[in-house]
Amino acid sequence: MMTVKGFIVGDVATNCYVACNSKTKEAFIVDPGDNAAALIAYIDENGLAPVAVLLTHGHFDHCMAAQELAQHYGISIYVHEADKETMENPAYNCSGMIGARIAFHADQYFHGETDHISVAGFEIEVYHTPGHTPGGVCFYIQSEGILFSGDTLFCQSVGRTDFPGGSMAQIVRSIKERLLVLPNDTKVLPGHNEWTTIGEERQYNPFL
Repeated sequence: MMTVKGFIVGDVATNCYVACNSKTKEAFIVDPGDNAAALIAYIDENGLAPVAVLLTHGHFDHCMAAQELAQHYGISIYVHEADKETMENPAYNCSGMIGARIAFHADQYFHGETDHISVAGFEIEVYHTPGHTPGGVCFYIQSEGILFSGDTLFCQSVGRTDFPGGSMAQIVRSIKERLLVLPNDTKVLPGHNEWTTIGEERQYNPFL
């Protein structure tokens, strides 16, 4: 069984998640946008064993603390190959919004339209959902009925498409073809704002 602890981190209130296997205490971290100290404190206080950092995309507000966590625990950072340049180029990762020019790096890359990884005892489907960034992805854990949607799908909204590599047509197509086909009761844990479900977004999201 998976337990998920959410954190709101950084200058633009990004949702970061620590997902834990209740049996083994293994965990993975989704989008550690900032505040590595708070995440480390929670992980260590609860006796968790992180095994990976998973990034939904390469914008600064989702990956600021990734390197510190990866080094602290000796684990790898994963992102889609199409967001390699987004991460590494400050003009694309939007770090200038906080008055900085920072390049970020990953260790492992997802490929293609769909990928699959086994992490912390969970089978995770990785759906490539471009539109917010070229390499945006969502993480779906069917056994738990959970979707980490990053900045692709929000509660009654979708991710911004006015950043480099963004496309409104592409993000809407990504959501309709990849996400709205999931069961209605799938819990959607987005990159900002409150949680929702696929059924609620199918019915109420004005962008879809």
